[in-house]
Amino acid sequence: MVSKEKLYEAFGELLYAVAIADGEVQPEEVTALQNTLKTHAWAADIQWSFNYEQQKAHSVKHAYDKALDIFKEHGPDKEYAFFVEVLKLVANSHKGKAEASEQKIIDEFVTELTAQFTKDIDAIGYDN
Repeated sequence: MVSKEKLYEAFGELLYAVAIADGEVQPEEVTALQNTLKTHAWAADIQWSFNYEQQKAHSVKHAYDKALDIFKEHGPDKEYAFFVEVLKLVANSHKGKAEASEQKIIDEFVTELTAQFTKDIDAIGYDN
């Protein structure tokens, strides 16, 4: 299991992937991110990671794949519901709705993470 710090840094990477999915990070997306996280205990780590990805101009795929690997390694966490909520807030902050490319990243995240955790449960032989 990875540390909480790495988990939140990965969340910053995922936020970047969603924000850049339509070709550019919109000022409204950055503002929404900052406003949503301003009281979160790990806000600095999330913001640092988002800024790092943006400064390096990493591709959507690079940021997404890197983040997803961390989430898969970390395993299930109650924070994922919060992550999805924030992803949607950021994606919806520009023009009042998510671009199709941004929504696709969010949907893929939920689908891939759910599939991984189901696979993990199957691997340990869990049976209802």
